[in-house]
Order: sequence, then C-alpha cells, then structure tokens
Amino acid sequence: MLKNFSSTLFCTISRVQTPSDDDTADLLTPVPTIRTGALVGYARVSTKGQLLDRQIHALTEAGCIRIFADKKSGKNAEREELWKALDYLREGDTLVVPSLDRLGRSIQDLIAIVSGLRKRGVGFTSLHEALDTTTPGGRLVFHVFAALAEFIRELIVQGTNEGLDAARARGARLGRPPAMTEEQVRHARDLLTRPGNTVTSIVSSWASAGTRSTSTCPS
Repeated sequence: MLKNFSSTLFCTISRVQTPSDDDTADLLTPVPTIRTGALVGYARVSTKGQLLDRQIHALTEAGCIRIFADKKSGKNAEREELWKALDYLREGDTLVVPSLDRLGRSIQDLIAIVSGLRKRGVGFTSLHEALDTTTPGGRLVFHVFAALAEFIRELIVQGTNEGLDAARARGARLGRPPAMTEEQVRHARDLLTRPGNTVTSIVSSWASAGTRSTSTCPS
C-alpha cells in the first residue's frame, strides 16, 4: 500500500526541492515575538484575464498597507511581485495572503518561503484558512505541514530504493547506457596495442567516421 502511494507521489513532487532541516526546525518558535511592523499583502491569479479585485479587497480589509500582485501561474517560479514583496518585508512585519495556494506551488515551496520569513522575524497569515504563524495554533499547523512533507520525502526515498533493489535482483542494468558496444571496446583495445596509436588519435579517427554504422569501428 505504501509502495503504491509513494510511486504515485513521485511523479508530482519528485522535482520539487524539499526543505532542509534548518528550514523546519524553528516552526514552533514564536516569530515575530511582538508584531510591531506592517501587514503586507500578496495576491495572485493564474492568467492575465483573471481579476485580482476580490483578493485585493480582502487584503485591504485585513489592514494591509501595501499589496503586491502577480498575474502568473503558481507553477511559474519567476513571480516578480512575490520576490518584491519578500524583499519589502522587514522584521516585525507580517505577510498576508488570501489563501495558501496563492503563495506556494507545493507544500515544500510554502514551507520554504514561510521558514525564510521566520528567520527574518517576519510573520505569515493566510485569510481563507485563518492561519497565522504569529499564534501558537498557526505555528502548530505549519509544524504538521513540515512533518507531512518529510514523511512523503521518506516514502519516495524508500520506494525508489526498493525499486532499484528489485531491478538489480532481476539483473537489470542501472544508470546511463554504455556509449560503446562490447565489440567497439575490444576493437579500441586492439588499436591501442599498435605502435603510434594513442587514445586521442583513436577518438579522432572515430569522430571523423561518425557517418558510418555505429556497430563498426575504423581500423
């Protein structure tokens, strides 16, 4: 059951960088200790044809003094306004988003961003989920998110290792396919025994004969 579960998840999150231990170790620590700064909003829609009005209204009602907004898919790593918002925030400020899916492309992405804010003494609030990392309950939820992400990562590693072990047991060849056939290897060794031949000269002669069949080698 777990093997199938990990195999399914592998396709969706294997290319996402998982947060390091340093990113998740401090998720339960109160940050900022005292909220002294400003509320800064971030909104996002996936396409230029969609409207930001509802999100901006919600952020304004929440008390945000400045709002940054992107019109790009969450899969797009180049979210210029998000990076501007993160750069604008100062210690004691709080980043506010309409919902979690407006900020992160995945659980790992979300944890990495929020952990980076916490290291700078910046809080995080999501209005739709009523999630506030400046409160004990909000910090606990993010701690659970981090634990879940780590659990999924371990499942992927376990499933990958089991698959590799099974392939080896079947006699499957792992890794990149060989660049030369056994016949070519034998022929190259034979050429090296001849006076005047060097590895460089042999490679050069093979390169010049690149239009010939790959199953034969120049003599």
